[in-house]
Amino acid sequence: MKISFVVPAYNEEKYIGKCLDSIFREINRSKVDAEVIAVNNASTDGTREVILARPGVLLVDELRKGLSQARQAGFLVSSGEIIANIDADSILAPGWIERALLEFSKNKKLVALSGPYIYYDRSSWVNFMVWSYYLVGYAGHLFNHYILQKGAMLQGGNFVLRRSALEKIGGFDVRIGFYGEDTDVAKRIQKMGQVKFSFLFPMRTSARRFSGEGLVSTAAKYVINHFWVIIFRKPFSKKYKDIR
Repeated sequence: MKISFVVPAYNEEKYIGKCLDSIFREINRSKVDAEVIAVNNASTDGTREVILARPGVLLVDELRKGLSQARQAGFLVSSGEIIANIDADSILAPGWIERALLEFSKNKKLVALSGPYIYYDRSSWVNFMVWSYYLVGYAGHLFNHYILQKGAMLQGGNFVLRRSALEKIGGFDVRIGFYGEDTDVAKRIQKMGQVKFSFLFPMRTSARRFSGEGLVSTAAKYVINHFWVIIFRKPFSKKYKDIR
């Protein structure tokens, strides 16, 4: 299967180079059929120039600022059977691509795969607290997806979707700017098949939002918007702070 990486980037000149390098490192190591799409999402810094400096990256300029807008713009020009949605401040772990391809190839009913974040710039204690949060969320995912069948859990910035399923649900909801975009996709795509959240599928990323808004405050916003989208089909928070 061909895998398409879509990396949204708004003012990410500090991080996106390392992100793209990690993707190509894993592509070259695993020898898979892949494409890398970077979406310059109305950036005002040097993000576009950093992207252009990486040979082999398809640059898409999306002037409408918003995470869902950027993901949708990348998806529309992609050609892979599975779409990997990665955030610009993340770094692929070794074996990430092989794990994704294995999960989708062995389970034809799988439409979405996700896993937790590991914050490379924070202590083991912070990561322990975050993984405790994931454990609670995972219990909710199992109940909501397999029993109530009302939604599922995807970690934004570390989720892979089957193209055919994403097309059937109409892609990403561009009315959602930031909070709840992953929950919205999970809620709609779980009707097409199985959504899997695996602790064996981690992604290394920056904890800059924790630094900017606080660990508890950040977690609370994500939890509120997660359940708000599941219940009311729209996020609670329409405004968000850009942490750069």
